[in-house]
Amino acid sequence: MTSTYEPLSLNVPEPGCRPGDTPDFSDFEIPRAGEVKRPPVDVDPDTIRDMAFSIVRVLNKDGQAVGDWAGALTAGELRQGLRHMMTLRTFDARMQTAQRQGKTSFYMQHLGEEAVSCAFARALQPGDMNFPTYRQAGLLIASDYPMLTMMNQIYSNAEDPLHGRQLPIMYSSKAHGFFSISGNLGTQFVQSVGWAMASAISGDTKIATGWIGDGSTAESDFHSAMVFASTYKAPVVLNIVNNQWAISTFQGIARGGVGTFAARGHGFGIASIRVDGNDYLAVHAVAKWAAERARLGHGPTLIEYVTYRAGGHSTSDDPSAYRSGSEADAWPLGDPLERLKAHLIAIGEWTEDRHRQAEAEILDEVTTIQKQAEAVGTLGDGQAPSPRDMFEGVYETMPPHLIRQRQEAGY
Repeated sequence: MTSTYEPLSLNVPEPGCRPGDTPDFSDFEIPRAGEVKRPPVDVDPDTIRDMAFSIVRVLNKDGQAVGDWAGALTAGELRQGLRHMMTLRTFDARMQTAQRQGKTSFYMQHLGEEAVSCAFARALQPGDMNFPTYRQAGLLIASDYPMLTMMNQIYSNAEDPLHGRQLPIMYSSKAHGFFSISGNLGTQFVQSVGWAMASAISGDTKIATGWIGDGSTAESDFHSAMVFASTYKAPVVLNIVNNQWAISTFQGIARGGVGTFAARGHGFGIASIRVDGNDYLAVHAVAKWAAERARLGHGPTLIEYVTYRAGGHSTSDDPSAYRSGSEADAWPLGDPLERLKAHLIAIGEWTEDRHRQAEAEILDEVTTIQKQAEAVGTLGDGQAPSPRDMFEGVYETMPPHLIRQRQEAGY
C-alpha cells in the first residue's frame, strides 16, 4: 500500500547570521523606553502576561531616564554603578590576559553583560542568597567582596579561600550571599528555590535568587524549580540571562517555540518579565520590584534579561567559528557601560574627562591588586594550597582510611 504522507522532518532553529554573514537584527522588536508600565508588587501574574513578550526599558536613545520604572536611583548610586561595571570590565581584561599568559587555567568574561549582575546586586539586602552561574561576578564586585580574594581563587594559590578545590572563577562566599558556583548548570535554580522555601519555613525575612543561562533552561532542573516555586509561592527571584548564545548554540534551540524565555513562566502561574539587560536602570528597577514582591509574600518572579555575550563563552572558546565577528557591534541594545555613562553625562553628573580619570584609577587599582595576588602565587608558580587540604572538609569525622592516606602522603 502506497503511503500518502511525505517523509517526516525536524525543525532546527538557526541564528540570523553565521561567520561571514552581515548581522541583521531587523526582526528584533525593541519597545520605546518607558513604554512598559510598572505594575504593583502584589499584581496577579495573569494580568501581566504581556510583560513576558515586551521589554522593560528606562534609558532612551538620548540617554534620558523615562517611564514608571525610572527614578529609583540617585545620581551618586548611578555613578557607583558605573564604577562597578568599569571595575568588572577591567578585572575581566586583566584576568583574560593572565590566562593567556599561563597564570591560570581558565577564565570566563562578562563582556557586554556587566549591568545584569552589578545592578541586580544593589537591589538585594544583606543576608539574601544568590545561587549564581559563572558569569555573575558583578554580584561580588558590587557587594564590595575583596578583589584580591577573587584573584587568589582564580590563581589557586596559597591564599585561595577554597584551597584549590574549585575551578577558577567558581567563587563562594556565604557572607556576601554568593552560593558556591557549580559547573553542572541548572542545579542552582533548584537550590535557590529550596533555600527560599527553607527561609520561609524558618520564619526568616531573607529571599533567594536563582540564576541560569538561556541554554540551561533546557535542563530538567529548570522545570523542577519552576514547579516548586509556583506551588509553594517561594520567596525567590528566578533570573534567566539570555545572552543569545549557549556556548556555540544559538538561543533559539533552548527557547523552542515559546517565543521568549520569560513566557515559560506562564505555564506555572509565575509573574514573568523581560528587561533590557544592557540598561542598568531598568535591571535595577525590575530586580527591586521582584525582590520586594518576594519579600512581601507575593511569590516568585521570573525575569529574562535580554543581553548579548560580546566575548567568547570562555577562554576555551572561539566565537568566530560560529557567529559573525561584527555581530557584537551590531547588537541593537548597545553597551551597558556606554549607556549609563551617556545618561550620567546627559543629567550633568559625569564628563568624558571624569570617565577617563576613572578608567585610569580603576586600572591602577586592579593592576596593584593583581601584583599582590601574583606575589603569593599563580598556576604552577609560587605558593600553592597544601595537599593536606584535599582531605579536609569532606567528612565531619574523617574515616580511618583517609587518615591513613593523608599520613602516607606526609600530611
